[in-house]
Amino acid sequence: MHPTAITPVTPSEIPPASVSGAMIVMDGYGNIRTPQNRLPAEANIKSDYTRSVRGFTPNQIANLKFRYQTVPARILYVPDSYTLKSLRGVYCVYKKKFWYWKNEDGLFYLDETYYK
Repeated sequence: MHPTAITPVTPSEIPPASVSGAMIVMDGYGNIRTPQNRLPAEANIKSDYTRSVRGFTPNQIANLKFRYQTVPARILYVPDSYTLKSLRGVYCVYKKKFWYWKNEDGLFYLDETYYK
């Protein structure tokens, strides 16, 4: 039996994921976990988030680890069915602990009160 040739697949050929909950787009260290082309079509992302946001500073990471024993994700994508609305805007609560607010670009950003 002869092995078959493996054809490499480019990221653009991979279909977007179906989302059943929140997806981490960028973790607290600035690493992109979900490339923009892997978000669902209904995400309707308006900007290039890879250039607009950085990870937490070393002092912020130390503060988060001390206060919460973890470094939460910086940016999330959350389907509309998992969001809540208030007078301040659209938000979601991730892992029953961290509040994320929807930005104009369609992604959810960690509330600044956690790290400032």
